[in-house]
Amino acid sequence: GAGPKPMFFRRSKAARGGSSEPFPDAWRQRLDLRWPLVTTLRDDERARLESLIQVFLGRIRFEAAQGFTVTEEMELLVAAQACLLLASLDDPTLDLYSRLTSVILHPRTVVLKGAHHVGGASGGLASDSAQTLSGQAVHRGPVVLAWSTLAFEARHHERGQNVVMHEFAHQLDMSDGMIDGTPPIRDRALRARWIEVCTAEFRRVRRGDETALRGYAATDTGEFFAVATETFFTRGAQLAVTAPDLYEVMQRFYGQDPAGRSGG
Repeated sequence: GAGPKPMFFRRSKAARGGSSEPFPDAWRQRLDLRWPLVTTLRDDERARLESLIQVFLGRIRFEAAQGFTVTEEMELLVAAQACLLLASLDDPTLDLYSRLTSVILHPRTVVLKGAHHVGGASGGLASDSAQTLSGQAVHRGPVVLAWSTLAFEARHHERGQNVVMHEFAHQLDMSDGMIDGTPPIRDRALRARWIEVCTAEFRRVRRGDETALRGYAATDTGEFFAVATETFFTRGAQLAVTAPDLYEVMQRFYGQDPAGRSGG
């Protein structure tokens, strides 16, 4: 369960809608400290993000695993990184991860015992080795995250990995009921271009060609999309240079230009 929540305002029922309450300065300060990437956003992008964060925190239930104490600061950091993916989407049907039931936080990476599977077919396991799990997204189920991993990756986005964005990219991918590396795209021309570009880039990764994407993207098409998403937001400038076509379709889908931001 949740422990004491110093420094933060307790959420009111108004937050369950599109909160009209101002975004607390204390939250803004903690985000700047915990997640430096947020300071590269334009004022209008940040305003949209903050509004989504308030809705997310009003709707999504957080649970603690293994006797862990989840603080509101932890919830805030997860919500902010998850909501960045949605901040400029033009598709209203992608309603703030509407299929998501809850977020479960573990204190650290989970060690999997015995035989297990990785990849989108089993729900999208983001395994950072054969035996440890720092995140998992389950269709119509919870997102499971390791706090130690997500806190480190938020502070060091230049490393190009972000387990929150990775797992919530799986949530976007699953919005149409399938984990296939193609999120719901209403624009037919963009969808066709997306499939063409991502198929070519996925083949490049599988061949072992030089790319900004880490090798885990070669697991399957679902993991390709999740890795491409975290790379797009954390190493946008590098992705734009090494895979300009992939950057272009992701820019059109997400409606954002991370490479154009300072620190992107």
